[in-house]
Amino acid sequence: MDYVKSIYYDSLKYFSLFRIKFIAGLQYRAAAVAGIATQFVWGIMGLLLYKAFYEADASSFPMTFQALSSYLWLQQAFLALFMGWFFENDIFQSITEGGIAYELCRPMDLYTMWLFRSMASRVSKAVLRCMPILLFAAFLPEPYGIRLPAGVIAGVCFLITTILGFLVVITYGMLVYISTFFTYSPAGVRMVSVSLVEFFGGAVLPLPFLPTGIRQVVELLPFASMQNVPLRIYTGDIAGMQIVKSMGLQLFWIVVLIWTGKKLIAVALKRVVVQGG
Repeated sequence: MDYVKSIYYDSLKYFSLFRIKFIAGLQYRAAAVAGIATQFVWGIMGLLLYKAFYEADASSFPMTFQALSSYLWLQQAFLALFMGWFFENDIFQSITEGGIAYELCRPMDLYTMWLFRSMASRVSKAVLRCMPILLFAAFLPEPYGIRLPAGVIAGVCFLITTILGFLVVITYGMLVYISTFFTYSPAGVRMVSVSLVEFFGGAVLPLPFLPTGIRQVVELLPFASMQNVPLRIYTGDIAGMQIVKSMGLQLFWIVVLIWTGKKLIAVALKRVVVQGG
């Protein structure tokens, strides 16, 4: 019974932290409006770019233009959940400037605390931005707007895999934070990390557009378990048993990334040194 109570009270601590960070993130409405406007522009630019290629030879592409339009608008609507370049600068600063000493004084597990903070920041941004973008895209004429998912099952699986993909993004980001303990500056690791996530995660180019041999390898990487899976399920590009396999791979990478992050932070905290009085 005492063990259950301990888990319960520990959960309350982290959910309280999530709530505080989430509410704080909702205060930046002007930034959200600017972000929405920017994402509208990027979405339209992406559609016009692909439209030029599709008009040349639509039969050579692995997705219909309507499916691609839905993919691009979902990408913009849930950008805050999956964007590879977004990190909590406060976490980096706490490591590089010595604030980690205060973090370690808190009665919380450092890894879990950072995990919930990162989740809250992204979710608060997504809540403010996703609905206006989805509504705008829903009223665009065919084939430029977003349409309903490929089916009821696809819609449900889209929601589930969105959550799982989001967790893959967060747990992968934790490795980037932890790597700062072993480097002089986080800049290099961040640049490499962003490049990997953006390209191999389907942000720059949907993975079905890659050559078959390369795509089959890339789809096994953790980056493909981020936005690639839910967006392609929504458009019907991933269906049937392939959905189950994709979910299993997402769960696999979540477990692997959490286990790796926990091991690395345990090693890092044994060697951390804070200078000054």
